[in-house]
Amino acid sequence: MFPKPKSVLVPNTYEFESGPMVKATGFREYDARWLFEKEINLMGVQALGMGLGALIGELGVKQEIVTGHDFRSYSASIKYALITGLMAAGCKVHDIGLAMTPMAYFAQFDLDVPCVAMVTASHNDNGWTGVKMGANRPLTFGPDEMTRLKEIVLNAEFNNKAGGSYQFHENFPARYIADLTKRPKLKRKLKVVVACGNGTAGAFAPQVMEAIGCEVVPLDTELDHTFPKYNPNPEDMEMLHAIRDAVLKHRADVGLGFDGDGDRCGVVDNTGEEIFADKVGVMLARDMSAIHKDAQFVVDVKSTGLFVTDPVLQKQGAKVVYWKTGHSYMKRRTNELGALAGFEKSGHFFFNKPTGRGYDDGLVSAIAICEMLDRASDKSMADLKDALPKTWSSPTMSPHCADETKYGVADAVVKHFEALQKKGDKVAGQKIRDLVTVNGVRVTVEDGSWGLVRASSNKPELVVVVESPVSEQRMRDMFEAMDSVLRTHPEVGAYNQKI
Repeated sequence: MFPKPKSVLVPNTYEFESGPMVKATGFREYDARWLFEKEINLMGVQALGMGLGALIGELGVKQEIVTGHDFRSYSASIKYALITGLMAAGCKVHDIGLAMTPMAYFAQFDLDVPCVAMVTASHNDNGWTGVKMGANRPLTFGPDEMTRLKEIVLNAEFNNKAGGSYQFHENFPARYIADLTKRPKLKRKLKVVVACGNGTAGAFAPQVMEAIGCEVVPLDTELDHTFPKYNPNPEDMEMLHAIRDAVLKHRADVGLGFDGDGDRCGVVDNTGEEIFADKVGVMLARDMSAIHKDAQFVVDVKSTGLFVTDPVLQKQGAKVVYWKTGHSYMKRRTNELGALAGFEKSGHFFFNKPTGRGYDDGLVSAIAICEMLDRASDKSMADLKDALPKTWSSPTMSPHCADETKYGVADAVVKHFEALQKKGDKVAGQKIRDLVTVNGVRVTVEDGSWGLVRASSNKPELVVVVESPVSEQRMRDMFEAMDSVLRTHPEVGAYNQKI
């Protein structure tokens, strides 16, 4: 028998070393994240592996799984604890070693393995760990699978059996890199800043970009799990400003920034201005819908309204669906609809054929951006950005809110704006034109300005985004309107950043 995990154990005690600890809140909507040694210990990770193996069996999927780990000081030990649990459950484990998350997704196809468990905390601060999981490539788990996994693990409903095995795939990254780079080289000579924030992508991104024909200016590509300068997060203004400085210094055509596990890519144009990922998505949608007739795209609720109103996309017959934020939701919806691509404001992009295999890969996104520039011949990244209708957008802002209370707060905010709409009351001086409530609430007023509040799926935070097609002041008006509602909830704390 393996004991039931406890939610709290004290480090440096017999109990901590001899029993599993797993905090329930670590099971998120579509992946798992914990503070290592505060919310989960190694035996807890082992229990997670046993639970995942049992769930795979319940789903009727072959118990064969790819695993890898990101470049944090503790990720390898967590992966090996996970592997012992998977093997105890009877799984055959294919270990690809140090890897970016999309490399593990690629391995599912390349090795013909149905399941994946990638040990990564993505761009979270040091101290965090997590696992991105799936049992139906190219998809990853959603709320149903995560809820069942949580039940199995916390109740110790394991189904351990003999037959588990382990195989290490030596130098697997070479296969991934070869797959990405077996394409015609760019005709246009592009100078590209490749920024990795000392995260895992630094081991792979520069050589991929060089192989497709770019002149690479490396920025913080040395692996360093202390993240000495900033977290590898292309939504973080500190990282974007570092890329800006490098682009201007080296007169680069574009700056590309990769997050901690390499499934997202941020963009800075040749003038040093950061382009939020949703605007990059509009640019790519313009490029792709010019090539592919009746192109369909899926975008998340945090993304710009330009996907619907852009005259070029309308002229080219592009169809756009707004959907729930979150890489698992977006990946699934893009797959279900057979859309050409899905774009999420966080920078998770999902390209189906002919560009990709449906999963999010920051390097596939980077290649698509470079190929767009290649087709644009003499136009710069700034030219392509400036050709979009003007809007004023905020970064993704994240006021602190505990995991235990964030969904309740988000629900209360939804009800607040539904009541305002029903009464015909105004928001930021105008009547509500539209409410989208598939994921929190997106409030659009008469002039097209909008604001979003939702609960973060993977951190103890809310998510706030605002945009206006009218003026910067109208964007700020929308922020004040959303923030004034949040300030009525004492559970909501300080923002990570404000506009």
